[in-house]
Order: sequence, then structure tokens, then C-alpha cells
Amino acid sequence: MDVTTCLKSLLLAVQQYRDGRTTQNAAQLQKLVEVMSRECVRGLVELAGNPNTIPTLTSAIVSLLSQLAGDDGGLEVLNSRYNLTSTLASVVHCHSGTPEEPLVLQCLQLLQRLTYNTRVFQSTNYIQELLAFLMAAVQSHSDELLAPCLGLMVNLCRDNRSVQRHIKSLDLMKPFYRALINLLAHNSLTVVVFTLSILASLTLGEKVGEKLFDAQNIHQTFQLVFNIIVNGDGTLTRKYSVDLLVDLLKNPKIAEYLTRYQHFSACVSKVLGLLQSKDPDSAAKVLELLLAMCSVSGLRPLLCEVVFRPAAGRSRRGGGADDGRKAESGLALVQWLSSPVEGAESCTLQALQLLSELLEEALAAGAVSECVLSFVEMALPVLLALLRGAGPPAQGDAHLRKHCHRVAHVTSLLLVLCTEDSTRALVSRQVSAPLGLQQVEVLLSCCHPAGSDNDLGQLCADALLKTLELMSKLRQQVEDMETSFYRLLQDQRIVTPLSLALTSHHRERVQTGLSLLMEATPLPDFPSLVLGESLAANNAYRQREAELSVKRVAVQEVPPPSILDGSSRSVHGLVDRMQSGFQLHDQVKDSHVSQIIDVYEQKLSAFASKESCLQDLLEAKALSLSQADRLIAQYLFERTQAEAEACQLGALLKEAERRREELHGELSGQVQEAELAKADIEELLQHNARLQHDSDQHQSLKGAYNALLNRFTDSERLLKELQASHVSLTKQSDALRRNHEALQLQHERTASGLKEREEEVRSLHSDLQQKSNDITGLHGDLRVEEQKLQLKEGERRDLEETRDALRKELNKTEQARKDASIKASSLELQKMHLEVKLKQKEDELSKHSSMIAMIHSLSSGRAKGGGDLSL
Repeated sequence: MDVTTCLKSLLLAVQQYRDGRTTQNAAQLQKLVEVMSRECVRGLVELAGNPNTIPTLTSAIVSLLSQLAGDDGGLEVLNSRYNLTSTLASVVHCHSGTPEEPLVLQCLQLLQRLTYNTRVFQSTNYIQELLAFLMAAVQSHSDELLAPCLGLMVNLCRDNRSVQRHIKSLDLMKPFYRALINLLAHNSLTVVVFTLSILASLTLGEKVGEKLFDAQNIHQTFQLVFNIIVNGDGTLTRKYSVDLLVDLLKNPKIAEYLTRYQHFSACVSKVLGLLQSKDPDSAAKVLELLLAMCSVSGLRPLLCEVVFRPAAGRSRRGGGADDGRKAESGLALVQWLSSPVEGAESCTLQALQLLSELLEEALAAGAVSECVLSFVEMALPVLLALLRGAGPPAQGDAHLRKHCHRVAHVTSLLLVLCTEDSTRALVSRQVSAPLGLQQVEVLLSCCHPAGSDNDLGQLCADALLKTLELMSKLRQQVEDMETSFYRLLQDQRIVTPLSLALTSHHRERVQTGLSLLMEATPLPDFPSLVLGESLAANNAYRQREAELSVKRVAVQEVPPPSILDGSSRSVHGLVDRMQSGFQLHDQVKDSHVSQIIDVYEQKLSAFASKESCLQDLLEAKALSLSQADRLIAQYLFERTQAEAEACQLGALLKEAERRREELHGELSGQVQEAELAKADIEELLQHNARLQHDSDQHQSLKGAYNALLNRFTDSERLLKELQASHVSLTKQSDALRRNHEALQLQHERTASGLKEREEEVRSLHSDLQQKSNDITGLHGDLRVEEQKLQLKEGERRDLEETRDALRKELNKTEQARKDASIKASSLELQKMHLEVKLKQKEDELSKHSSMIAMIHSLSSGRAKGGGDLSL
């Protein structure tokens, strides 16, 4: 319908809803509001794409569209329904001659948001022209457009082979590569990340990429990217840094380099520290990076070490702040499982998936460490609270989808924990049979049959079967779990999810369904016949879908409408004949009528099958015709745009000629005004020079004053430090003097004792000489006195030993006295030096004080300030 009719219908629906607030009126009003909003946006997009629209109006429309694209839902609607990317690219192309206009920057910023994580083919309208503009803008080094152009080019090149091939086929690739490599030294981290992302998309797998990301440079690249992720200037930079690292990890050689990166554990610990913030966008990107690292087999053990084993990191690296961060890494993951922050549902699911990957790796390593067990014991209450808090989902597919996703991820993690005996024991102590029964009952009430909403039905079935598998794992350890499990397997509602799993093309779903089927088959009340019928229905539905998809492809074989009309008429004729035949059968009771009826029934069934086939082909033809109509309308719109651009260029040319003549007339008058203005400018310049000279003198005096004031402050601080040092040194000198006096007194006592020992030695020596003389004179009495002599000789040896010991003790005492004297003289010398230095500092301080007082008196004459300085 047109806009006028739509607006009238909307006003009528508003009035009807005011008169009667019924559900039907509300639904009708809501439908008309959606239609009106779509029409308004479609009109604005067409108006923005029209080259005849004035730039100010286009700018206002783009600003409004930017506000509509403020959330993910708005972005998806603008991308899927209105082809806004092509429209904005055409606007940029129309104004590519004047890139400094604010409209161009607006379009580039909105394009960057629209194309993030969205694949845009190079065959789309104006995309090739947009790529040429972006490459030219990057090489022109326009500071205002550089970051948006690089960010948009990152989005267009990422995981997009067609755009990459088109860019590589251009003639300007070498200058473009040189410009990108020069931008790696830019002072903006955002620009550096954008540049690395473009180079990674275009050069990985080629010689240029092998040189840029070789073994010598890749470690520096890792350090740079990790630093930007941790210390980046905003969420945008962190988001693109994570995307860059994820793209690099897709290369097996670079992933192998990262496993050998020596700072990997420290960097991952810092990245995990970002999870302690309350920003769901940053947390989602960090968890996305960690999940990408889990896809690399060599990195999974290192991640487990960071998250689960803080004690090991402490013993190897000596502990410190990093260990505290490691100890908090697992806690931050657990906190995001039940975060109350708005928009944190995706973070919760990512954290559950990450923990499943890490715990699977940790439990597969053999013996489970104490750190993993303590972590599981900490996380289990949160997981079960998350499962209990899910409750029955509210009305609406969105709430049901959220509930099924959460139950599926939580049960998957619990199933991973049930693969090992110690962790299964922990799970069995906290899981109860009523909890599993409640979750299965909720999911059974929400399961959809095949064909209604296949995606949502499959999601409900996955969550339900995983819950049943968990109950099967714990049926021997949890009380009443086995009874509840077998009772649920005999419920007829289990047929739908079980048949979906058995007919699925996913191996894990089929294996889960088969394991549950083996458990359920021996049960007496298991609905095996209903399951067989459901399996047959699912297979027929899939076969029907396959046939329809094949028929839609064969559009060229659709017969003309006349054949369909004739077939329809023949079928209606057969029906009339059948009715008349039945009447004849009632009246005449002819025996041949039954045979005729059988023939007509066969023909009727054949014609009905042909009619259904032709109807399907007609629908496919109608779909292709509608697509052709859209392409024709798009072509007409583009041709209209081209004609309007040509008319606009002609009008601009005429306007430029007229404006040139007017400006030539104005130029002569402005030349005279310029001469007068030149004289005025010279006079003003001279006056300005004088003022500048005065200002420079004032600044120099002010600088000198500030410098002297700083020196005075430093000198005063230094004086206080020296005074404190002097007091401490004085105390040390007194202590050393007392020690010296005590040592000197001890030395005197030792000397007097030594003299006494020497006197004794001399007296003994004289006695010894006397005895020797007596021995020489008494040769006759030698044999008689031999024993006495031996005794004396022994006493002499004892006395000599005593003398030697006393001499050694005397030497030691003398050496100690010399050392004490040297140390005392050294301390006295240090004291004299410090006193001299202190006196010099006091003289210098007095000089500075006098200079400062003089400056104050000359500059401002502040008596109070001068008095403080003199003090």
C-alpha cells in the first residue's frame, strides 16, 4: 500500500485501540506501526541515495540512521531489509571529490558499524568504487578520515575472498602496501591495529605475509597485540585487536609460534584480568579470544595452567602480583556465569563453553590435580544456581531460545565433569533428582514438532537430551535419579526430541539419541510405535523439503499459466463427473459404475499430483519473477540516479561559469582592499612584535623566578636531609667513640697481663740457666739426678707452650687495637668532611635566600614574600 493509505489505516487502528483495548486491536495496531516504520525508513534510505538530495538533508538522514543502528537489532534490520551498505557507498562515491565534507565521515563511520562481522561482496553496487576511495584515502594520510577508512577496509577484507581478490588485482597494490607498512609506526594504537588486520587479511599465505609475520617479527607482533588488548584506548581498539589475533591463530604456522611464545602465560593472565570489569562487550571479546586459543591443541594445556594451577605458577616464577591475578582468573570466569549486568547472556554462554573446553583438557590429562578439584567445587554451586534460576521460560520464542541455550551449555559442562570419577562425585553430591525432573518437564512442554520451527525445536531437543544424558550418568550416584530417568523415558512426549536426534545429520546428536534409545527399549511402556511413526514423518518431511528445493531450482521448466488453468479445469470436470456418477450409482445401480469410479479415481490422483507439482513450480516461478522485478526496479533506480547525476553535473558546470564571471569582477575590488589590509597588517605586525617582545621578557623573568623558587625549595629540602644525616652521624660517632674507649681499656688490661707473663718467663729462664749450670757442674751426680732433670725438662716445655700461646694472644690483641684505631680515624675524617659540606650548603643557602629576596623586591615588591624568604 502507499504511504497515504498506510497512514490512514494507522490512524484508524489507533482510534479503534482507544475505543476498545482488545488483543486483536493491539495486534493490528502493532502490525501497522511496523509497516509504517519500514516505509518511513525505506523512504529515507531512497532519499539519501538520491544524488539530487542536498548534502545537509542527506547528513541529517544519515545521522538518524546512525541512531537507529545503535544496537545489534537495528543493525541487522538495516542490513537485511534496506540494502543500506550500497546506498551509503553511493553517497561516498558522489562526494568523493570533496572528502573533507562531514557527510563523508558520517557515512564512513556508519558503514564501519554496518559491515562489522558482515560479509559484503565486491559485486555489490558501488563497493568497488568504495574500495578505490578507501585505498586513496589511506595513501593520502588524511588524519580525520584515516581511522574510519582503515576500520571499514578491515571489515570489507576480513574473511572475504572476493574483496581480497579484487584489491590484489588493482594496479596500486605496491604503493598501498608501502603506505600500510609506514602506518605501522603511527602513534595511534587504533591505526596500528587496523593496519595489521588489513595486512593479515591480504598477505597471509603470500611472500609479503611470510616476511611480515615470520619467526623474527611474530613475537614482537604478539607482544604489541597483547599490550593493545590489555592497555588499548577503548572498546573499539580492543575488539579489532581480538579479531586480529583470532585471524592470526587460523594460520597453523603462527599458532605454532604462539605456543612457543615465552610470555604467553603472563599475557593471558593480563587478558583474563579484563574479565573483572563489568563491560559485557569487552568480556565477550576476551572470551571469544580464549575460545579461539582453545581451538589450538598446543595452547589448551597452557590455558589450563593459567586458569586452574596458580600454585604451579608461583613455584616456578617466584610468586608475586601475577600469581594473585592467576588465582583470580578462574574466579572471574565463574562470576560471569551469573553476572547481573544487562546484555551479559552471550558472555555467560561463552564462559560456559570455555570452561567446558578447559575442563575437558584438564580431566583428559590423567590424574586430576587439587587445583582443578577446588575450582570445580567452587564453580558447581554457581552452575546449579544458574540451572535452577532458569525456571520455566516466559512466552515468546526469544525467551525459550535463551532458556534452551543456557540449559544446553550448563548440562554440557556437567557432562564433561562426569567423565572422571572424582569430579563426578562432586557433581553427584550437589545435583538432585527433582532438579533434573523439573528441567526435563519444562523442556518437554516447550518442544515443537518438526516443521513448525525446525531450529527452535532442534534446540529444545538438544537441551532435553543432554539433560537426560546427565541423569543417565548420575543415576547410580544420586538418590531417586534412576527412577525419575526411567519414568521420563516412558513418557510419550519424549518421542519428538528423540526422533529429531535420530534423524539429525550431526553425529553427536545421533549418538546421544541411540544411547538413550538403548536405555529405553527394554522398558515396558516405551512408545516404540509412536517413535517409528515420528521417525517416518521426519524422514518424509526432510524428503519433501529436498524435493521442493530441487523444484525451486528448475525454474526454467515451469509451464505457461494456460496449461495450469486447463489442468485445473479438467480436475474440476472430473469432480463433477464423479458426483454425477455417484448420483447415477444411487439411481440405476449399474455394476460398471464402480469400475468407472476406480478409473476416475486413479486419473484424479494422477492429476492432483501433477497439479501439486505444477503449483510448486508456479511458486518457484513467482519467486523468480519477484526477484527479477526487484532487479529491474533496482536497475531503473540506478539509471535514474545516473541521469540525475548527469543533469546535476550540467547544472553545476553552468553555475560554475556564472560564478567565475562574478568572482572575476569581485577580484579587482578585493585587490584594492587587500593592499589596504596589507598596510594595516604590517602595522599590526609591528605592534604585535613589540607586544611579543614584552611578553617574551615577562615569560623569561617569570621562568627565572620559578627556577630560583624551585632551587630554593630543593635547597631547603636538601638542608633538612643533611641536618637529619648530621644528627644520625653524630650519634654514630658517639657510639664509635665509646666503643673505642672500651677497646682501649681492654687493650691496656691485656698489655699489663702480657708484661706479667713476660716477667714470669724471664724468671723461669734464669732458673733454667741456673739449673743448667748445676747440671754441668754435677756430672758425677748425673745418674742420680736424671729423673729430676726429666721432670724439669717437661716443666720447661709446658712453660714454652704457655709462652707461645700468650704471644699469639698478644698479636691478636694488637691487631684488633690497630683495626679499631683505623676505623675511629676514618669516622673522624668522615665527620670532618660532612661538617665542611654542611657549612658549604649553609653558605649556598644564604646566597640563594639573598638572591630570592632581591628578585622579590625588584619584581613585585611583596614585603610579605620577602620576609618569608629572609626567614
